[in-house]
Amino acid sequence: MSKIKVAVFGCGAIAQRRHIPEYANNANVELVAFADPVKERAEEMAAQYGGKAYADYQELLKNEKLDAVSVCTPNYLHAPMSIAAANAGLHVLVEKPMATTAEEGEQMIEAARKNGVYLMVGHNQRLMPPHVKAKEILDSGKLGKVLTFRTSFGHGGPESWSLDGRDSWFFRKEEAIMGAMGDLGVHKSDFIRYLLNDEIVEVAGFIGTVHKEGTDVDDNATCIVRMKSGAVGTLMASWTHYRSGDNGTVLWCEKGAMKIGTVNGDEVVVELTDGTVETYKVGAMATNEKQVPSGVIDAFVESILTNTPPSISGEEGLRSLNVILGAFESQETGKIVKL
Repeated sequence: MSKIKVAVFGCGAIAQRRHIPEYANNANVELVAFADPVKERAEEMAAQYGGKAYADYQELLKNEKLDAVSVCTPNYLHAPMSIAAANAGLHVLVEKPMATTAEEGEQMIEAARKNGVYLMVGHNQRLMPPHVKAKEILDSGKLGKVLTFRTSFGHGGPESWSLDGRDSWFFRKEEAIMGAMGDLGVHKSDFIRYLLNDEIVEVAGFIGTVHKEGTDVDDNATCIVRMKSGAVGTLMASWTHYRSGDNGTVLWCEKGAMKIGTVNGDEVVVELTDGTVETYKVGAMATNEKQVPSGVIDAFVESILTNTPPSISGEEGLRSLNVILGAFESQETGKIVKL
């Protein structure tokens, strides 16, 4: 079987630490080309992994024979790059948030549909071992109906993660459009939808820039959300969780509670109303400090190999994005937003 030929658009931190090495470790993939406006970064990746380097992704698309691309660029470029790749007949894996508006997301989905290719969004929270185990437990019915919950994702900010530090595009509103909510909040809107197999139908957002200086993007958000089932919970995203990050979720259910990644990040704890406590150590979640395989790249490759639509589809990505957009609308209007 011939290998899937892949190009990567954007050679920053998420590409260098997740996408590119995970493609390189997949026996079914050949990394063909890299594009970055800072061409030296693309050249570094080409020298390390093989392939060609470009400063212009459009030139790359014109010159290379490909099967798929990863889009790992600033948020405002996700839609145009994904649409261009789909129109070139290529499968697309795009980083989150998939787009900056609902209209962009719909255009991306339509481009993939029209060209008969897959569009997958990199919501790796669904694939982290504690989250997979939590989903299995919840789906078993052991805990009964979910009544309320909290889910949170916070760290000290992209300056500790981005190759450009405090000069990162994450802080430039014209490129990022949104801050912690686009970086972290959309992960949690996607995860809670997936975990509960339920849709968020109302959101109230409290979003602002409380500590980061020299930026117009949000660094903190707390949202109250109502699910279609009636469950109510909170969703938090923060770039000011200094020294002590948080990627935890707690569910309170009819028959007990479930704590996911709230202690060491690798466990699921089930506390039943009869006094039983079950602890499952299932493996670490990927963090900026702990680089473990995300599962996203392998899932994307498997979809292409088996001609099976990805479970984290463009449609799924758009539903999760719409929650975040609704939260921003709520912050601006001071009203609860129905989705």
